[in-house]
Amino acid sequence: MAESSVAPDKVLKDLKEGKYAPVYFLQGEEPYFIDLISGYIENNCLPESERGFNQTILYGKDTNVSTILQNARKYPMFSERQVVLVKEAQDISDLAKDSTEKFLMAYLENPLPTTILVFCHKYKKLDARKKITKHLMKYAVFVESAKIYDNKLPDWINAYVKDKNYKIDPKAVVLLAESIGTDLSRMANEVDKLLINVKDASVTIGEDLIEKYVGVSKEYNVFELQKAIGVRDIIKANKIVNHFEANPKANPIVMVLSSLFTYYLKILAIHAATDKSEASLAKVVGVHPFFVKEYINASKINDINKCISCVRAIREADKMVKGYTVVNVSDGFILKELLFKLLH
Repeated sequence: MAESSVAPDKVLKDLKEGKYAPVYFLQGEEPYFIDLISGYIENNCLPESERGFNQTILYGKDTNVSTILQNARKYPMFSERQVVLVKEAQDISDLAKDSTEKFLMAYLENPLPTTILVFCHKYKKLDARKKITKHLMKYAVFVESAKIYDNKLPDWINAYVKDKNYKIDPKAVVLLAESIGTDLSRMANEVDKLLINVKDASVTIGEDLIEKYVGVSKEYNVFELQKAIGVRDIIKANKIVNHFEANPKANPIVMVLSSLFTYYLKILAIHAATDKSEASLAKVVGVHPFFVKEYINASKINDINKCISCVRAIREADKMVKGYTVVNVSDGFILKELLFKLLH
């Protein structure tokens, strides 16, 4: 096997086709894909009647390399295979130690073909310079589960909904992306809940359905705030900020500031771009072509100096939220003061 990571989609496709490997090492900061792959193996690799004897679940903080290998070298009972699932593998105390890595490397080179050994190494990555990491990449199915970038999230939502045989409107995609963010586990749960309620796959999911079943307002959200600020719609922007102040749990200021910061960086990217065609700018900004005109219009109203000033104001607001510059000031006050600076 080549020394490289395998895409999560490819691994899932192989698993669904009944193609199993002796060892899987799933690592990275994004737990969603790790849970997806390990969950499929746990629930589908063996019939339920065989799991009691042939499926072993270990936890990193309670085990070590020696115990894991002892379990991996066992033969299945009345079954063609067994599963050894190591959850929280990032907590295995001797996983990358020189004293034990040679034993794990030896197993990787000659694994028991009747065992499926799965390591779930969440939130962390092994040192790429270590011998054990190179061995895992060479001999195991090695999956790198990286955090998804904001500009890739709409494509992920579209693909997820399409895979469920539903259709979704571009505005609804952006509303979900802006409101929920890049927590893929939460996003998948919200979309699943939405689809269960919609039921009819012929219906195109729009903003009304997002508002009804996910609880995200189609009028009072960060995406609409950005648009209002971008075109200097003072009345609408203030209405949205007042709504945020009245519903702080649904609209945490940290997320609002992060979205506004990213928004102005995108406008600055438009100013810096040499190719001003809509198709090119959509790629530069990382938005669906359907929405790129809004950013182009905002760039005409907000020149480079204004954007830089706004970025500076957002950073100052972030310091206020974290208590670096002032104390005992409400989030609503900070947001209103920031809004004044962005609009004037």
